[in-house]
Amino acid sequence: MEDKQTQRERHFVLVHGACHGAWCWYRVATLLQSSGHKVTALDMAASGVNPKQAQGLNSIVEYVEPLFEFLEGLPQEEKVILVGHSMGGLVLSMAMERYPEKVDVAVFAAAFMPGPELSIRSIREEHARRLDYSMGSACAFDDGHEQPPTSLLFGFDLLSSKLYQLSPPEDLTLASYLVRPFRLFRDEAKMEEEVAITKGKYGTIRRVYILCDQDLILPEDLQRWMVEINPPDEVKVISGSDHMVMFSKPHELCDALGEIAECYCA
Repeated sequence: MEDKQTQRERHFVLVHGACHGAWCWYRVATLLQSSGHKVTALDMAASGVNPKQAQGLNSIVEYVEPLFEFLEGLPQEEKVILVGHSMGGLVLSMAMERYPEKVDVAVFAAAFMPGPELSIRSIREEHARRLDYSMGSACAFDDGHEQPPTSLLFGFDLLSSKLYQLSPPEDLTLASYLVRPFRLFRDEAKMEEEVAITKGKYGTIRRVYILCDQDLILPEDLQRWMVEINPPDEVKVISGSDHMVMFSKPHELCDALGEIAECYCA
């Protein structure tokens, strides 16, 4: 029996979204571990307990560096299941392009999903076009009066009404204590270059998209738009989930991840 359980063990690497950290995966990590899996939840730069500060980051590559370093340090033959939430999908895409040999399958959970035919600029523009609310309740931080904001932090009103509206109140409270500013990378040309994705690398990895139908920050129609333009191998729908699927539907998310592991990992 122990040999069978060991054979089924998979290594999940969990990547958070903007302003969040590894802490947001505590429910999912516990459930996956109790099912016999190995779990690594990472803080990106200037997130969670990572010591860097948002204003000190010069590029999206610096933000993603903790995941790059982790994948670089894996044993030669080990592969992982990458799971990215929200802005974590951009992080996943960059890692898939750089370390395709380290990834068994990539899971995008209510996440941005750029691809060879879908640039991050196009996604950001479409996202802005489809949103039906003002970002006024997200606190923007300026470097000076003459410059545009260089980072943002989700305010409590935005967290409660658009991200955590279906999640347990204790998790909303936790988030209100732990969210940190997220660096806004304003150089579009540099961003496009650093997030360049190809069919020869990113395109060789199997992908699954987990769609959340009550998401108000990354609406369902935008999620389906990305899936249509950059089709994954499979789409799974978690009904009744807000944007923070790891809090509003942790058991359903873990069930989906278990199914993905069984289906896509040798």
